[in-house]
Amino acid sequence: MSYRVLLVDDEPLARERLKRLLLEHSDFQCVGEAANGLAVLSWLSQFQADVVLMDIQMPGMDGLAAAAEIAQLANPPVVIFCTAYDEHALDAFRVNAADYLLKPIRKEDLARALKRAAERLGSAIPMPISSAARTHISAKTHAGLQLIPVSSIFYFSADQKYVSVVHSQGETLIDDSLRQLEDEFGEQLIRIHRSTLVTRQSIERLETNDHGAVLYLRGLEQGLSVSRRHLPSLRKIMKQL
Repeated sequence: MSYRVLLVDDEPLARERLKRLLLEHSDFQCVGEAANGLAVLSWLSQFQADVVLMDIQMPGMDGLAAAAEIAQLANPPVVIFCTAYDEHALDAFRVNAADYLLKPIRKEDLARALKRAAERLGSAIPMPISSAARTHISAKTHAGLQLIPVSSIFYFSADQKYVSVVHSQGETLIDDSLRQLEDEFGEQLIRIHRSTLVTRQSIERLETNDHGAVLYLRGLEQGLSVSRRHLPSLRKIMKQL
């Protein structure tokens, strides 16, 4: 299957580099270019694209505003942001961007983003804008901004003033507090200890012994201690799973 790609950046050199990178992906064909958000909407009113690779900071209408408008189209393309700034990551996922790539764009990052776009296009599931919970957790690491899909998270753990998230790719320190996470994700997270929140979809089994209760999550060998205070509510929730 071939996907039609629209490139959006106010810098011609940036568009040229993206076109060169796309040449390594035969399933993705550049069918148009635009220099700002208004030009994107004008192009899409006349032609069809499957994927939009778009900068955020552009003159006139920026990429975030354009993505919000694109999401309202009857058959919206998948948006992948390509930007030099990492501070817009959360806003990007609130307008349902499939990925957020930092310039200079690396080949492996673009390949991952295009794969994700193809999966989303193949799912045929509409992706409405949501102002509620994020789809990714962002963390600043020594390697730059890391975006962790919520679907890959096992649990959050607090240790004094630090909170770490344990996910399928490892463990990462984040800035969010457990209370903030609870408020945002609601029933997606279950508190099993004053310092631990687990994701509902990860729960596998609960074991009890003379020393207390231990919760096991799918994909993890090590169990998590469940406090006496939270054990009754956990049992009640597990009966409903």
